[in-house]
Amino acid sequence: MNQPIRRLSFVVALLFSALLMSTTWIQFVTAKDLDTRPGNRRTLLESYSRERGAILVNGSPVAKSVPTKDDLKFVRTYPSGKLYSQVTGYFSFTYGAGGGLEGAEDALLSGQSDKLFYRRVVDMVTGKPPTGASIELTINPKVQQAADEALGGQRGAVVALDPTTGAILAMVSHPQYDPTSLSSHNLERVAAAWKALTTDRTRPADNRAIAGNLYPPGSTFKLVTAAAALSSGKFTEQSQIPGPATLDLPGTPTDLPNDNNQPCGPDNKTSLIRALEVSCNTAFGWLGLELGGDALRAQAAKFGFGDALRVPLRVEPSKVPAQLNKPQAAQSAIGQYDVRVTPLQMAMVSAGIANKGTVMRPYLVKDTRNNDLEIIDETQPQQLSQAISPEVAAALTRMMVTVVKSGTGTQAQTPNIEVAGKTGTAENGKGKPPHAWFTAFAPANDPKIAVAVVVEDGGDAGNEAVGGKLAAPIARRVIEAVMTP
Repeated sequence: MNQPIRRLSFVVALLFSALLMSTTWIQFVTAKDLDTRPGNRRTLLESYSRERGAILVNGSPVAKSVPTKDDLKFVRTYPSGKLYSQVTGYFSFTYGAGGGLEGAEDALLSGQSDKLFYRRVVDMVTGKPPTGASIELTINPKVQQAADEALGGQRGAVVALDPTTGAILAMVSHPQYDPTSLSSHNLERVAAAWKALTTDRTRPADNRAIAGNLYPPGSTFKLVTAAAALSSGKFTEQSQIPGPATLDLPGTPTDLPNDNNQPCGPDNKTSLIRALEVSCNTAFGWLGLELGGDALRAQAAKFGFGDALRVPLRVEPSKVPAQLNKPQAAQSAIGQYDVRVTPLQMAMVSAGIANKGTVMRPYLVKDTRNNDLEIIDETQPQQLSQAISPEVAAALTRMMVTVVKSGTGTQAQTPNIEVAGKTGTAENGKGKPPHAWFTAFAPANDPKIAVAVVVEDGGDAGNEAVGGKLAAPIARRVIEAVMTP
């Protein structure tokens, strides 16, 4: 063989090798990623040939597939409309699965999960039509409805947890949208609905309970500061601490005032329990100076701040800034400066206190079921962290009870139920109304629910908004939904 032919043979061999390698790479290495890529038309067409699993709440579907007579054999429907919109997300021929559990659990709902391999084999052998798995949620429909109605037309979010397990009992975010508008087989209408959804400045697709723009927590963060103070061993709930009308912050001309510009007790002193009861800014700012930023950040981390959680929806991590100087530590101690949280995180703080200091990992999926609704997998509660000791949790509980009995949270009082709570009114940028907060658990002596409420931009109250008047009544209605038969 002469030299030119040898060179040509070598080039051809290289080309065949490259072709073989690229084919192998596509078919075996990247195949799964390509199949699951949002908007993959071939995968979507295949998924429409079989029934997609339902999303269930208390056994009733909040998302299900219904047979049709067109080329796409099933259409996705959402019987509860907007109520569960950010929880379920959407399933669209044009835009794929996303926005909630439709995206997060797509492999299970479509039947393609590796967890369902043996079931697919059995179905193939027995001749049963392939179907997706259904998922049963932890949500209590009565609590979800109460949270939705109580929040009303205001922007914000409500999250409720079972403190002993971490099960999410309610997850409501306002404003909402109707996922059915994206699941239609009329693609022009779907495109119009998508444009309206994605250009809406109020961001109805955001699940404000766990993601979107994080919120300053305001005085609800004083629970974390109090936990750090009690855990340090330097303070008890009866410790006398400074509570002047205005706290001088070192190194800055800016002072930290109380909301009413009055001291929190005689001789500018107050007890720690009284400071939480009346939400004394200067007392907690002073604690921030004493404890320092590192102690605040460490205590917050024990409650779950900074953790990348999935419930299985992705939860945006809450944060306390690093490298806080003294004035910043004082501001952070009252939930301002650059402290940012999700409502779920503040519900976890209350739940941890309620559960004797143990924070449970939050979860939204109770179990997975086959097409006969038989349970094939069940979520087991897991401990996330030990945030505080049982003794510190007991002291914080007593302090939170006084907030509702005689402090800033009296509008959360519930007949025959002792509620432990904390209000918050968070500054939200110059010239903007504050966010109104409330977080609580009940009953205080045998907790069944922990809840967090945020109402954006003052809600219906505007600049007059305070957490005790705006958010606390919402939390009360959610608590009543759990405790009332």
